Amino acid sequence: MDKLRRLVLLVRPDTLMRWHRDLLRRRHAVASAPRRPGRPRTVRSIRALVWRLARENPSWGYRRIHGELAALGIKIAASTVWEILKEQGIAPSPQRSHTGWADFLRDQADALLACDFFEVRTLTGARLYAFAVIEHATRRIRILGTTAHPTGQWVTQLGRNLLMDLHEAGTTARFLIRDRDAKFTAAFDAVLTDAAIQVVTTGIRIPRMNSIMERWIQTCRRELLDRTLIWNQPHLLHALREFETFYNEHRPHRTLGQRH
Repeated sequence: MDKLRRLVLLVRPDTLMRWHRDLLRRRHAVASAPRRPGRPRTVRSIRALVWRLARENPSWGYRRIHGELAALGIKIAASTVWEILKEQGIAPSPQRSHTGWADFLRDQADALLACDFFEVRTLTGARLYAFAVIEHATRRIRILGTTAHPTGQWVTQLGRNLLMDLHEAGTTARFLIRDRDAKFTAAFDAVLTDAAIQVVTTGIRIPRMNSIMERWIQTCRRELLDRTLIWNQPHLLHALREFETFYNEHRPHRTLGQRH
């Protein structure tokens, strides 16, 4: 009893009450799990479904996506759908539904052809020109011809040869991408138009609009022309024909999953 009386004299009653309050506060903090402020986060599966609906349906806004989710029995606020899209960096529907050049190329790959000229220097420094066409879907290349003097009449004849080749191969093409080179005359476009192939011209000094053809030309230079001394036009045509066979029948293409 004397010890308890001495303890009371050393500790004030307010201190005892404060200790008691601190003890209760610590016990309460341990018992109650910490909670995030605001509403609970949407489950991952619903978020993934929102992203998928937005990607596969570019014309759908967050209101339309919210309606589709409600039809599936998924209860979620429209504002939550908007927040999910915003966090993922998905633009509003008017911007997503806009068809860009890259989207056009992907959507029309099965019906797209692209063509271009490229210059080759012989051993003596003479300048030769080669004309090639590539299919976007299969990456099949066609070397249509080589010449030292690419006239409009010569290019038009190559256009006729291309149509006969496409007919024999059973290839259905609807578009041909070309640049604005003066060698492509109105007669060349008319030959293709009569065969129901629409000519699509690239922008001025925008080679990326014909990127697949430009990439093939770089491949041809890197794997053939930079390693071969070209003597004359027949030698160039022979070398390009050999490379055409190799490219179409053996060389794997990364854009096609390593398939040729």
